[in-house]
Amino acid sequence: MNDDSDASGESVLIEVAAALRSLRGVYDGEPIDELDHALQSAGRAMDDGADDELILAAALHDIARSPALGFPGDCAHDREARDWLTPRFGERVGWLAGAHVAAKRYLVATESGYAATLSGQSIATLDKQGGAAVDAEFTGHPSWPDAVRLRRWDDAAKVPGAQAPSVDDVIAVARRVRLAVTPTP
Repeated sequence: MNDDSDASGESVLIEVAAALRSLRGVYDGEPIDELDHALQSAGRAMDDGADDELILAAALHDIARSPALGFPGDCAHDREARDWLTPRFGERVGWLAGAHVAAKRYLVATESGYAATLSGQSIATLDKQGGAAVDAEFTGHPSWPDAVRLRRWDDAAKVPGAQAPSVDDVIAVARRVRLAVTPTP
């Protein structure tokens, strides 16, 4: 974990809030911007009774698209999210966020009719992400079922005007995760 003056890691939480807020007005071809998508994803996870780590991963799975973080627009956003989140919120949060593309590829390969439920943009990026595939590196992981859940929330979190938690709500979850995964002295 990043060293911080207190276990909640206020500087990390400030950084995450800024990264989330910078997603306002960032579009990737979907009908809502990346901030609304992140908040709707978190809301779907909350509504489904997910634990805090899974809620946070749902909220931050596309965080590498944040202009505040400076990743190139053509980066492998799933891997960049994993690598950015892991030292801040632990292995599980990073892994779950990093697995959302593998989960899409898996569902297209294994679930009849799934591809037809994807948005046009998600279909367009599928080829760039390697197409339909079952990747044993992911499917054998103990958190794989949660990665598939996250993917379904990701797919459903593209509704203009849908109710969602606020950035402050997500930061409250992030604070709880930091306290749970950061060793205390």
